[in-house]
Amino acid sequence: MWITFYTMSFMSPADAVKTLERDLQTIFGARLQSLIAYGQRHTLAVVDTLTADDLRACARRASAWHDAKLTTPLLLAANEFASALDAFPLEFGAILSDHRIVSGRNPFAGLSVDPADLRRAVEVQARSHLLHLREGFVETRGNSDALAILIVESAPAFAALLQSVSRLDGRAAHGPAADAIAALADVHEISGAEAERLFPPYLEAVEKLVAHVDTWHA
Repeated sequence: MWITFYTMSFMSPADAVKTLERDLQTIFGARLQSLIAYGQRHTLAVVDTLTADDLRACARRASAWHDAKLTTPLLLAANEFASALDAFPLEFGAILSDHRIVSGRNPFAGLSVDPADLRRAVEVQARSHLLHLREGFVETRGNSDALAILIVESAPAFAALLQSVSRLDGRAAHGPAADAIAALADVHEISGAEAERLFPPYLEAVEKLVAHVDTWHA
């Protein structure tokens, strides 16, 4: 058992995806239409049908997939796929822009994300970030250490927001203040003094992003 864990843990991303493909072939057989990889660890499987038994079979293998440093694959029935693009334009827009076909047909052939759907999704993302940032600031009760935690914990979501806005525009739409916060996405701690300095331009940058997205037209 220890040897199995060791092997899975140190498997390369490409080998891990191939192992996932074999597992999904075992579970779905000919019903597996496509397996898509995106990023280093993420996958999407499109299948003819998806049952509770299929999900149970996947659940039994989930620990091995995670040991191989893969996230749980997204599973979609073929009849759900096109409507999923409309419902999740940000997520599927990101997959569309950077993916590879592991097996089967290309489910994205001839498909695109509607710019209007993408704009609405980015607006929701931006406004939500602004509201949570304001709420979080009030809840710091003026404590600079709490403010530092707020900034560090919100930085990854802000970096994702910047990526979404860039995808909408096709170009970067932010400045030095926004870049300074996005650079904290992989940082675990900043000082209270630094937080006091960073927060005002951070808040202003988010407000400007909301205004920008609100008035954006394709």
